[in-house]
Amino acid sequence: MGDDGSIWDRGLSRRTLGMAALGVAGAGLAGCASGAPAATSASPTASPSATTADFPTTIKHAFGETVVPAQPTKVVSVGVTEHDFLLALGVVPIGVTDWYGDQPYATWPWARAALGSAQPKVLKNYDGFQFLEIAKLKPDLLVGPNAGMEQADYTKLSKIAPTIAHARADAMWFSPWHEMLAMIAQAVGKVTEGEQLTAAVRKKFVDAAAANPSFAGKKAIFLQNAVYDGSLIAYQKGLSTEFLTDLGFEIPSEIDPYIKEGEQTYIPVEKISVLNAADVLVWGTEKDTDRAALEKVPGFTSLAAVKTGRSVYTGGELAGAIYFSSPLSLPYVVDTLVPMLADALKAG
Repeated sequence: MGDDGSIWDRGLSRRTLGMAALGVAGAGLAGCASGAPAATSASPTASPSATTADFPTTIKHAFGETVVPAQPTKVVSVGVTEHDFLLALGVVPIGVTDWYGDQPYATWPWARAALGSAQPKVLKNYDGFQFLEIAKLKPDLLVGPNAGMEQADYTKLSKIAPTIAHARADAMWFSPWHEMLAMIAQAVGKVTEGEQLTAAVRKKFVDAAAANPSFAGKKAIFLQNAVYDGSLIAYQKGLSTEFLTDLGFEIPSEIDPYIKEGEQTYIPVEKISVLNAADVLVWGTEKDTDRAALEKVPGFTSLAAVKTGRSVYTGGELAGAIYFSSPLSLPYVVDTLVPMLADALKAG
């Protein structure tokens, strides 16, 4: 449990999300940008173009195979981030699942232009799937590769509509974004659009890395926003650190001895000096008081990156974009985080 209360108190424990690409461990975001952002190249979306020739289609996942017989028109996202993927593909879901942040229709600023004026039903999954509420929507497809679905959940959901679960048994939460996108794109008949989106997001990172050659080979660590149970929580290489490594950064192996099996890296406060292995520290702060609290942690102000101005503090919206790791949020991450990283390296 977070020391100040958090999303983890609302049914999604860190252990449950142990192998999540990124888990939010701080309090829900208090603020967000007002209004929907204009659609730009930083927020790619695909145009509707599915044809009957795309169906039936068979999706393989951890619980077997699901046949989607015809182009779905009433899609419900039963996982915590899948609506971003659907919206990126030009599919507006009739139901979405709230994760955290108290965003309108569970949709963050980077995805609001794609949502438009739609008002999907907002579901909760803090205490399990709302099967009755889902059934009331009369969906023809349930999308949940990022839903932490158990076999019993899948069986019940499949009685409501064809259901897409996570791809592998060891990836119940936050498998690589491009893998989830490929599954969802196939399910809604947007394979080509999914491939185009993947290429566009990857190009965004490639271009940013090329424009910032100083990133290459530098070491960076992404950490959550506070101390939890006496430890700082960081993300080791391979645990959804692509948003850094795709920019040219490296994740230092010095933090590896503190990896909890099946989870993130838990660095005891008394071992905080291990963070000096990084050239840049990225803290997933969500409000101003997060940084103030970190500055009271023993040894924090003595860290090399903190003393030299090479610590980056995200703020709530950017932290949310990193955690969502979707085709809509990742371009926002590049546009927002890259200048902050560049400034941090110059400061050092």
